[in-house]
Amino acid sequence: MAIQKIKRSYRKAKYILYKETLVDFKEHLWSFIGSFVAIGILAYIQTNNFSGNDAVYLIGSFGASSVLVYGIIQSPFSQPRNLVGGHLISAFIGVSIHKLVPDIIWIAAPLAVSLSIVSMQITKTLHPPGGATALIAIIGSDKIKALGYSYVFSPVFSGAIILLIVALIFNNMTSKRHYPNHKKYHKIKKRIRAVFKSDLIT
Repeated sequence: MAIQKIKRSYRKAKYILYKETLVDFKEHLWSFIGSFVAIGILAYIQTNNFSGNDAVYLIGSFGASSVLVYGIIQSPFSQPRNLVGGHLISAFIGVSIHKLVPDIIWIAAPLAVSLSIVSMQITKTLHPPGGATALIAIIGSDKIKALGYSYVFSPVFSGAIILLIVALIFNNMTSKRHYPNHKKYHKIKKRIRAVFKSDLIT
């Protein structure tokens, strides 16, 4: 019995190891395309609206969001509510803290990040890059700080919406990829595919 249990455990471990190391080229390809298109759009808007190296529209937290939204699409942190809500809440808190304590960075920076985390937890919009969005409002360039609450709407809200729209398109290009990760949306996707198939047949 003990030997059988060891063999069974070995087979399970071998299978898990195999699944974890399996390279899914199609999955990686769509992750690449989705993130490339989304960041490309944001970079294009950046270069056409702002001069020099002062990145106002292309904030760093969008890069981290792309890892989640295109690379780990099943994660709770990657879902639309978390992506948009997490960035919005964090941006609002970051700007508010900057206005309250603009000159004391050692208080403003940790306060903005910590309040953002708790607020995202309370509202169930936890999105790890949101902490960076709040921090950017504190330590960002003078152009970003000068935006005030406009920072919440552009670049944060508009940028998050662009990431979301691209994710809705490219994360649903195959039958294996489903985004958002919710049964209701899976059913809608199946119905749409069924309609397209019936149209093609007729």
